[in-house]
Amino acid sequence: MRSAPCNLSNTFTSLRPTLLDTQKAHAVLLKSGIPIEGSDVVHRYCNCSAFQYARKLFDERFEWDVVSATAIIGAFARRGRHRDSFSILSRLLFLGIRPNQFTFGATLHSSTAVGDLNIGKQLHAFSTKLGLHSDVFVGSSLVDHYAKLGAIKESQYAFEDTHEPNVVSYTALMSGYLKIDRFHEAIQLFYEMPMRNVISWNAIIGGCSQVGLSEESVNLFNAMCREGFRPNQSTFPCVISAAANIAALGMGRSFHASAIKYLGQLDVFVVNSLISFYAKCGCLHDSILAFERIEGRNIVSWNAMICSCAQNGRGEEALEFYKRMQRSGLKPNSVTLLVVLFGCSHAGLVDDGYACFSIAKIEQPDILRAEHYACVVDLLARSRRFGEAERFLQELPFEPGIGFWKALLGGGRIHSNKDLAKTVANRILALDPKDISSYVLLSNLYSAAGNWQSVSVIRREMKEKGMKRTPGCSWIEIRNKVHVFFNGDRRHAQTDEIYMVLATFLDT
Repeated sequence: MRSAPCNLSNTFTSLRPTLLDTQKAHAVLLKSGIPIEGSDVVHRYCNCSAFQYARKLFDERFEWDVVSATAIIGAFARRGRHRDSFSILSRLLFLGIRPNQFTFGATLHSSTAVGDLNIGKQLHAFSTKLGLHSDVFVGSSLVDHYAKLGAIKESQYAFEDTHEPNVVSYTALMSGYLKIDRFHEAIQLFYEMPMRNVISWNAIIGGCSQVGLSEESVNLFNAMCREGFRPNQSTFPCVISAAANIAALGMGRSFHASAIKYLGQLDVFVVNSLISFYAKCGCLHDSILAFERIEGRNIVSWNAMICSCAQNGRGEEALEFYKRMQRSGLKPNSVTLLVVLFGCSHAGLVDDGYACFSIAKIEQPDILRAEHYACVVDLLARSRRFGEAERFLQELPFEPGIGFWKALLGGGRIHSNKDLAKTVANRILALDPKDISSYVLLSNLYSAAGNWQSVSVIRREMKEKGMKRTPGCSWIEIRNKVHVFFNGDRRHAQTDEIYMVLATFLDT
């Protein structure tokens, strides 16, 4: 019969026990003769990160039962010691102890965390052998494991094998569909769920927002509120990002007000999304106000603020926030450097941008990516420093891809340098004959110069190759309703009136 657990918290009341405290507690157990298996000393070793002692103690004992052993597996898994949790399961089997559904749940969590699909399949096979694979706890863990690792077919099979799947099972499979852009299956599964909770609502709202289905994301948020579910801190970043994607200022302001109403104090993640939202809607002042009110800013907050300034053509302010961040003690990461280079490029701050890049190259070379080098090419090309840009390309520590030549081509187009643009465009087309943007840029350059014969040749070549330019898209928000238009679109209900007004402007 299993001994009642001996909790030593009354002996040593430290909230976070030190190794010395735990060793004293261990000594008390040994002196009093209380079985180690019935105590929490192994957990206490885990809590003070003395994993080697916890593991040694577990391996030395033979009287564990499935409950205590599973608890220890969970303790290792929660603290990121996933390989140890697998090893402990093997030890469990060596001792002849039959795992239960909670044992499989803990070890499946570890196999997901390490991203090892093969371990998950072995656990799946073992649970099937023991007849536990249809248990809702094991089944949900399997669905989640396969879905997060992109094995959607296996996730579906695990879901179908689960007896009476619950909201966790449904949400895991739905998230797997969203991860691989199978929106229709995800939304169908969402509506089939026998019961929903805030997590499942957040999953579908966030999934739609991430794959660009912003209007669906907003509509789902409204439906969530109508059905009486209370949004939490995880809901608002998703729906505010959706509003930002369609530049729906009025809608986003209402979400901001709702966040204050439901949450009271906004956490850093919600405020970070507000910074980006207001910037994308052209309200930089509101973006700065949101930033200045954050307590405990993180690197994402600074990146969002620097990017907001850069997007709105305020390169000098982007540079100032970059310097403020460094003065605060935070080091820039890869994204920080990219957005500050973008801001400097579009504001013509060539020397400042190049200085930021050069300092990073010396002090933090590990954050440099190909995108940063391409941004420097763009920075130089936009300022007509084509010679320096070409030399920079020649001195790259790697072979430049199409993106680098496109950056140079963009500068040539801005400053109508036809010779450079033609040379670079031909080079891009040699690397990728199906690159539509290069054909379009060349066509625009020739039409601006009045060289209609060359324009005709390029357009004929595009037609022969079956190339079609992606139609331009724009939208406008009027009275909290977003109207979307494509190039040559005549599907709007007020098309005739719109074209009539446009004709009036063209005639004046």
